[in-house]
Amino acid sequence: MNNRNSKLNNRNYYLSDIALPEAEDIFFGECYILDVIKSPLSENLTLTESLGRVTADPVWASTSSPAYDSSAMDGVAVRSEDTIGASETNPLKLIIGSNAVWVDTGDPMPDNFNAVVMIENVIEENETSILITDPVAPLQHVRPLGEDIVATELILPERHTITPPDMAACAAAGLSQISVIGKPKVAIITTGDELVPLGTNVKSGDIIDSNSVLLKGLIAQWGGEPSTLGPIDDDYTKIINCVKSALDRFPIDDDYNKIINCVESALDRFDIVIINAGSSAGRDDHTARVIAELGRVLVHGVAIRPGHPVVLGIAGNKPIVGLPGYPVSTALTAEIFIKPLITTSAGNGHQLIENQIPAIITRKVNSQMGEDEFLRVKLGKVGNKTVATPLQRGAGVIMSLVRSDGFVKIPRFSEGLDYGSQIMVNLNKTQQSIEDTIVCIGSHDMALDLISSRLKRIAPHITFASSHVGSLAGIRAIQNSEAHMAGSHLLDPDTGIYNMSYIERYLDHVPMKLVRLVGRIQGLIIPKGNPKNVTTLTDLVRPDVNFVNRQRGSGTRVLLDSQLKELNIPNENINGYHREEFSHLSVAATVQGGNADAGLGIMSAAKALDLDFIPVMDEHYDLIIPDEYYQSTLLQPMISLINSPDFRESVDALGGYDTQDMGKIIAEFNY
Repeated sequence: MNNRNSKLNNRNYYLSDIALPEAEDIFFGECYILDVIKSPLSENLTLTESLGRVTADPVWASTSSPAYDSSAMDGVAVRSEDTIGASETNPLKLIIGSNAVWVDTGDPMPDNFNAVVMIENVIEENETSILITDPVAPLQHVRPLGEDIVATELILPERHTITPPDMAACAAAGLSQISVIGKPKVAIITTGDELVPLGTNVKSGDIIDSNSVLLKGLIAQWGGEPSTLGPIDDDYTKIINCVKSALDRFPIDDDYNKIINCVESALDRFDIVIINAGSSAGRDDHTARVIAELGRVLVHGVAIRPGHPVVLGIAGNKPIVGLPGYPVSTALTAEIFIKPLITTSAGNGHQLIENQIPAIITRKVNSQMGEDEFLRVKLGKVGNKTVATPLQRGAGVIMSLVRSDGFVKIPRFSEGLDYGSQIMVNLNKTQQSIEDTIVCIGSHDMALDLISSRLKRIAPHITFASSHVGSLAGIRAIQNSEAHMAGSHLLDPDTGIYNMSYIERYLDHVPMKLVRLVGRIQGLIIPKGNPKNVTTLTDLVRPDVNFVNRQRGSGTRVLLDSQLKELNIPNENINGYHREEFSHLSVAATVQGGNADAGLGIMSAAKALDLDFIPVMDEHYDLIIPDEYYQSTLLQPMISLINSPDFRESVDALGGYDTQDMGKIIAEFNY
């Protein structure tokens, strides 16, 4: 092994940590200089297989359409000069076979006939004669040969993405096959000792290989042909085993040179090779070493978040990219560095940002200096402005990809985004879908998740997007016209009434409705069997009990503080009081995972994760809705839904709810 490789046997420290534009210039520039982004060989497909593919060559018509002069109507073929003077008051008589011939739509025109009288203007006298009540001009109601397509005419240019009308035009032009650009073949090698294939019974320490599913879908969506090699352990023998099963070339062996040969074979077989995970600088991170052994590492470490430790290289005159293992990092770096390779190779062009719209950010966002951050957001049209709510950050939060409507790029030398500032959002949804989104900001409740699902049954075009930031933040969102509605369960300790005093205090400028969603039970969520024997809130001060709290501004936090004050329990006496989660399900999951002995939340969350529950008190969870939105066509399907008996039964089945007044207007505020 040469000196370079012996050095690489040590830990793989970052070879670079550079700005995104520079990394793109280096990587794509090298790819283009070496001409490694080539369109695969063309292939002939049947028309029915060609949808969405890109033409490799110009497509020319082989026959004309129509291929003969044909009738455009049901009726009789005539000579136009024989119809002069015909009218409803003076019908003309024609003889079948002599100066009239019956025709149906699409029939060839008989010789020496040049027009068609529609059946509506024909009176049949007998088998041999007819009367016509309307004259026709030459070629009236006739489709002449080549009216639509003329043989040898250009139907589709090269590098054109084929649509259903394109397929129909090719069929009409006499074509049964079409030459398209072949899809670039992409190898996906997923690595990690903890990974198990989809469908495996998961045990402690296992992680399902969801990244291969994600990458296969993205690559297919972009026009590539993905193949998965893995998941495999961070172990050279396992790598050989995986590559052998895919390439059927080398025996299992832990010899490093055999591994290199196997991967080189993969490079011969594929146009692009992705190694997912193992791209960082840890003990079991081998990606940079493998790429360096096979070819050249161009970039290792890009100043972006998420996706910092991406590895970009060339091996076997093919692009080989090491993507970070966290799913959000995987998706982002694949879009930045893999998508352009595929779309260019497949003939679809090189464009990362497809559509941008301006929006107003609904929360202050702090960002780390020195890295471009790609922040995913949920969008909605509230009044005359588009609002963007930041989704949960973190490279491992795959649900941020599911919930995202787009992302905003925070420049590397910015400290973040100020609340209310205008941003440009790179869309992954249509503009219309944004306008058809109900924005609900505020407290979390599982009934909201049920609304999101069931609403699609009655209004498939409408999306219900709820952001769980707490009741007070929801009220502020209504105050600033950033949401159509807010979920709230804020208790006024002085009156014992929920929500009304807060509306009067903060929302005294807009006509408003307070709509009851549910009554529900708040209590202590505890592990199954209650191993710590927690029975009341007073047990939270015990040194052996660890608590998990909700975030400041949430109704549950307000309720807890009110109860602790009544019990004269100082906050600082509770282990975990300052540990915060943003939803009832997150609190329940923390307890289920053994990281807390108790958390305050709703019964339905405890039931969902099969945990025990100790009731503390009943409360009201309401929806605060400005009048202009309550009456809108956007919200009407949701209003109908929460007033339906079937929906109430579904919420009751979650446990811990009182749905008797669901949908009822509790109070109206007219200012």
